[in-house]
Amino acid sequence: MGIHSLPLTVLLLAAVSQAAPLNSATDPLAPAREPMAELVYRQVLLDGAIPELNTACADAALFGLNLRLQELRNRLIDIAPAPQPFEVVIANAEALMVCKAPASTQTVLSRISPAPGSQRRAWLLLSWQAANASLDHAQAALALRRLANGDLTVLNFEQLTVGYGADGLPLTRAALDLLVEHELALDRSDEAVMVLLAGRERGALGARRLALAAELLQGLGNDQHSTLLESALDQAAADQAWGLAEDLLRLQLKLDLAAGGDGLRPRQRLERLANRLDDRYTLWELVRGDLDQQEAATLLEQELRSPRQPGGHAAVEAHQSAPPVSVPSEFK
Repeated sequence: MGIHSLPLTVLLLAAVSQAAPLNSATDPLAPAREPMAELVYRQVLLDGAIPELNTACADAALFGLNLRLQELRNRLIDIAPAPQPFEVVIANAEALMVCKAPASTQTVLSRISPAPGSQRRAWLLLSWQAANASLDHAQAALALRRLANGDLTVLNFEQLTVGYGADGLPLTRAALDLLVEHELALDRSDEAVMVLLAGRERGALGARRLALAAELLQGLGNDQHSTLLESALDQAAADQAWGLAEDLLRLQLKLDLAAGGDGLRPRQRLERLANRLDDRYTLWELVRGDLDQQEAATLLEQELRSPRQPGGHAAVEAHQSAPPVSVPSEFK
C-alpha cells in the first residue's frame, strides 16, 4: 500500500505518534520530539486541506523549518481563492498566522467584510492580531476603532492577548492602551490623547493614563496638562499609590520647568510626600544638584541603604504594600 492511499489525518496521527510515543509519563499535548516525516509533509503540502496545513505549519514553526514554512504559506495563500464562506476564510487566515505570515493573513482577511455581529467581531480581532504582528500600526488602529464602533470606552473592557507567559497562559492588555500605542507609533499624539481620555478608568491605571495624556498635551502646546495631572494625583492618592504619586509629581515638576516655570510648587509637594514616606532616595534626588544644599545631599547619600532596608529607595514600595495611610494635608 503506498503512502498516497492513506487518509491524511491517519498519516498525521501516525507521524505524531512516531515522533513522540505516549506513555503514562508523557503529556499528550507536549510538542513532538521530531519534526513531521518528509513523506507525510509532502503529501500534506500536495493534498492537505486547511486543517492539515495548519498542523504542518505548527510543526514547522516549532522546529524552525523555514523552508517548509514558506512552502506552506504559498500553498495557503492560494488554497481558497475568493469568494469563500466566512468559516473558510477565517480558518485560512488562522493557519497563516500559525505559519508566521501575518501580512498574508491580512490579505486573506481582506477578501471578506462581515456584517455587524459575532462574525465581524471575530474578523476584526483576527485583523488586529495580524496587523499587530506585522507592525502595521495603521491597520491595527483601524481594526480597534472598528471594534469600538464609535464608542472608545468599550475598548477599556476588551482584553487582547499580546503573548504568553512561561506557564503558557495568555498575557493580555486592554485594547484601549494598545490603540494608544498604535496612535503614538503613527505620530498621532492628538488622537492618542483622545483615546486616553476616553478610558475613564479610576485608580492607579487611570492616573497613569491621565499622566501620559498630560505629557502629550504639553508637547502639543495645550495648557490642559496641569488639570489632567491634578486629577491623576487625586486618583493616585485615593488608590494609596504613593510611588505613582511621586512619579506624577516628578512629571509635574518636569513639565513646569519645561514651560518656563520655577517648579517650586511640585518640588515642595514631592519633598513633603518623600518625607512622609521616608523616601530618602527621592529627597537626595531633589537636593543633589542644589549648590546650597550640598551638605544635605552628602548626608543623604551616606545614609542611603540597600533598597530593601528602611530609608532606602524602596521605601515607597513598602508603603504601597502596607496598610492605607492618610494623605498628608500639605500634599494636597
